[in-house]
Amino acid sequence: MPFVLALDEGTTSCRAVIFDQLGQVRAMAQREFTQHFPQPGWVEHDANEIWSTQLAVAQQVLAQEKILASDLAAIGITNQRETTVIWDRQSGQPIAPAIVWQDRRTADVCEQLRRDGAEAIVHARTGLVLDPYFSATKIAWILDHVPHARQRAEAGELAFGTIESWLIWKLTAGRRHVTDVTNASRTLILNIHTRQWDDELLRLFQVPRALLPEVCDCSGIIGESTASLLGTSIPIAGLAGDQQAALFGQHCVKRGETKTTYGTGCFQLQHTGETAIASQNRLITTIAAAPQGEKAYALEGSVFIGGAVVQWLRDGLGAIHSSAEVEALASSVPDSGGVSFVPAFAGLGAPYWDPHARGIIIGLTRGTTVAHIARAAIESIAHQVADLFDAMRSDSGLTLTEMRVDGGAAQDDLLMQFQADLLGVPLIRPAIAEITARGAASLAGLAAGVWKNVAELAALEQIDRHFEPQMSPQIVADHRDRWRRAVGRCTNWEGNTPR
Repeated sequence: MPFVLALDEGTTSCRAVIFDQLGQVRAMAQREFTQHFPQPGWVEHDANEIWSTQLAVAQQVLAQEKILASDLAAIGITNQRETTVIWDRQSGQPIAPAIVWQDRRTADVCEQLRRDGAEAIVHARTGLVLDPYFSATKIAWILDHVPHARQRAEAGELAFGTIESWLIWKLTAGRRHVTDVTNASRTLILNIHTRQWDDELLRLFQVPRALLPEVCDCSGIIGESTASLLGTSIPIAGLAGDQQAALFGQHCVKRGETKTTYGTGCFQLQHTGETAIASQNRLITTIAAAPQGEKAYALEGSVFIGGAVVQWLRDGLGAIHSSAEVEALASSVPDSGGVSFVPAFAGLGAPYWDPHARGIIIGLTRGTTVAHIARAAIESIAHQVADLFDAMRSDSGLTLTEMRVDGGAAQDDLLMQFQADLLGVPLIRPAIAEITARGAASLAGLAAGVWKNVAELAALEQIDRHFEPQMSPQIVADHRDRWRRAVGRCTNWEGNTPR
């Protein structure tokens, strides 16, 4: 039986997951890596640490199951998107820390571009909004703040990549500098209609073309790993940004099929077929992962702080000792006691796109306990996802009958039930938790011939649980009204001009 190795490089940890031909997880290894916060609103990673951590878990997962590298048909890679690395082509060393997707240091640059009237062309060609979330302003920031970097970039001495591009460079010892269409579509410099780097956008964001990787399909053999790393050369055959990988891993491949991933952030994607729908509600139009030669698009909404609010309860507030404790603590009270928590620690994502919003806990009384705050934190995740759901329904004009869910926080039954109540549709949680990795493995396995087609993959799926709505419409409306009022009180906080 052939195996497929998925490298799942996330925002806080690296995973390596081996799937068998039946689509089952045969082995998994995971390690966290360091988060760096040098200034308020800044988030950085050490790209070398990401590489060493990802390689270590890949080697570990093979060793623990005694699976030989020669048993692997292919490698699939999925990754945190938008996070920006620039490295020296000769030495292979990064010239600066990687700027993470959550980082807000270029908010002022984006606002100036918006005032200059650039947003219309950016939105029309990329499907994105002008926000520091995306890669282009991060690239320019590094080039302008590292001595001689811009000149070296223009001379072709430097390379840019999002994390999958960086990992492929390292896996192939610098032989391949590539990205896939899904990751490229998150940079603000790819025209999603032509699927090519756009010269006018490159000039707008002052990004030299010589920096850029080749753009390839999500599924297809793009190179081989260096034999010394895992024991033999292995085809690299699947690439997709984490949320597009999760959409594919959930077998959402038809128009209207929708999933939400509950990770560090929350990401909702709705497949729109071969049509790129322009959002009227400040959602993102993005390229969806598809088998080789096929085109697909999706609407996407992004929540910056999803499961990360639980990490804050643990590390910032000290309310819990481990993230696993939060469900029991939140379940110890029947509701939030009137407390609303908007975790805008790094601003608000879709549909607000307010980099100056800041977190707020409101509705506190003498009767408020840490359990009420924990409950409000859990509910904040569901409310943010409901905001995306409402915007997506308005854009697509579709009435959804279900939503698929995955990610670490999707294992929280309290959260999932509250989410089903707010949305008024059933949630479907698959039996396999490693959906993002499964998407990458599926793309790679299709290219390598492990599976014949998408239908064969879908037939292998197993469901863990359905969550049916139970809350009355009036109570849902009350919850949503209180949430919207809380959001209104935290917007534009850093700008000191409350709306």
